[in-house]
Amino acid sequence: MDTTHEVFNQPAPLAGYNLFETNRPLGDALKHNAPQLQLDPLRSLGAEIGSAGMQTHARLANIHTPVLHTHDRFGRRIDEVEFHPSYHVLMAAAVGAGLHGAPWSGESQSPHVERAAGFMLFTELEPSMLCPISMSYAVTPALRSNAGVYADWGPKLASRWYDPALRLWRDKPGLTMGMGMTEKQGGSDVRANTTQAVRAGSDGWGERYEITGHKWFFSAPMCDAFLILAQAPAGLSCFFLPRVLPDGSRNAIRIQRLKDKLGNKANASSEVEFHGASAWLVGEEGRGVPQILEMGTMTRLDCALGTSGLMRQALSLALNHTAQRQAFGRPLIEQPLMKNVLADLALESEAATALAIRLARAFDHPGDEHERLMARLLTPVAKFWICKRGSHFAQEAMECLGGNGYVEEGGEGVMARVYREMPLNSIWEGAGNIMALDLLRGLRKGDAVAALARELAPARGSDAALDHLADALPARIEAMATEVEARRLAQDVALAVQAALLVQTAPPAVVGGFCASRLGGDWGHAFGTLGAGVDLDAIISRARPQ
Repeated sequence: MDTTHEVFNQPAPLAGYNLFETNRPLGDALKHNAPQLQLDPLRSLGAEIGSAGMQTHARLANIHTPVLHTHDRFGRRIDEVEFHPSYHVLMAAAVGAGLHGAPWSGESQSPHVERAAGFMLFTELEPSMLCPISMSYAVTPALRSNAGVYADWGPKLASRWYDPALRLWRDKPGLTMGMGMTEKQGGSDVRANTTQAVRAGSDGWGERYEITGHKWFFSAPMCDAFLILAQAPAGLSCFFLPRVLPDGSRNAIRIQRLKDKLGNKANASSEVEFHGASAWLVGEEGRGVPQILEMGTMTRLDCALGTSGLMRQALSLALNHTAQRQAFGRPLIEQPLMKNVLADLALESEAATALAIRLARAFDHPGDEHERLMARLLTPVAKFWICKRGSHFAQEAMECLGGNGYVEEGGEGVMARVYREMPLNSIWEGAGNIMALDLLRGLRKGDAVAALARELAPARGSDAALDHLADALPARIEAMATEVEARRLAQDVALAVQAALLVQTAPPAVVGGFCASRLGGDWGHAFGTLGAGVDLDAIISRARPQ
């Protein structure tokens, strides 16, 4: 064989490892936020989704994308989406891990933190099919506003059985749900919705309406039911809309087409029309916006969790590649400039993990006033900042792999998939401006400013730059007369909370590197511009997945 045809210096794929056991930042975040948590379920999940077999399913589910069938071969309207078998394998694994409904079953002392950690780990494997998982998690509590529906659907929404068949709810061991809120003309401004709801009677599920109109983004249309918004006589209202009606017939939901998205390929996002579809009122007529805000809070948590998981995957791929790839006489990971880049990415990833898990903790203690305020403030903050950093992070991690990272093939082809997925969470469930405005609303209520000060208090005195930022925040919040600087405020609140958390969970090298760069100004405008005094080796060693 010609020596020029020999393949060498090509890194082995990152496969066959336990995603949980090798993620030290996540483990430390869990110890801080839920010290009593039993970790064996997360260890089992980490081993399962780190396997080469599950990685193959993730690849196939993205290559063989969903296909819409509006009619059967005899011309009957069916409105069904066909998925590759690997999609169903992934869904069964996520449902089996309780990522869609475990917090509502009362099985854990820290259910939202445990579920958050599992969601982050699963995102490293395949994020796009987690859309129906996230929506099922978010809408279940809202169903309690309709006692009849919740009595029938609640237990099966928490079931760990996955059944993809489109059939009557009572004939299935487990159920999933989606949401349909936005319309062509309104987007985030759901008050501009034109879909109409006309009362049609009542039954065991309460007040029944006929829905006529459309939804511009109707994600995961093969879910068993959806919560939607429509205009009723008293105003915008929330409705429960099943795919299959109680008599076994198909509801009048017409799937017009599937979205051709940049990423998120394994998930089917659709445009739909309702032609007198049957739906049941959830909550009070005219109170649809508060209902959607309650659900949006939980899906925004998942956006922060999902981006944190993607960051961890991108970092792991970069570390795996650079540890094996030789250049200029030694592994890339030993080159000074590459060390700076990798350490910088590791700081960003750990800070995102710390903030996302802290936010999940707030949902575990709804009766605690401080935690309630933290959920209100940190949800838009984490959604804004973590998701905003994601795309820049993925681009830099991809650059660590060079051309191999840009190729949609093989083990390192995962990086291209991560890169395409990154912008989604920043856009979904309210883009950056919406989150910054939501933070301002939260800060103007109750004792939010005092609660933020209490959150930062355990880290005071540990770093001068952190103290300086914490001292300045209350006056900046009070002086915020306009919305112009709301994004900068969201950024700085995020950085302050991240730094405070790292002080309590991370080793000195991580804390020092993060505070010096993000808070102290010893940093450039791109990753890989940490100061010379940062302990790069210690940070990289902590972050390595193996």
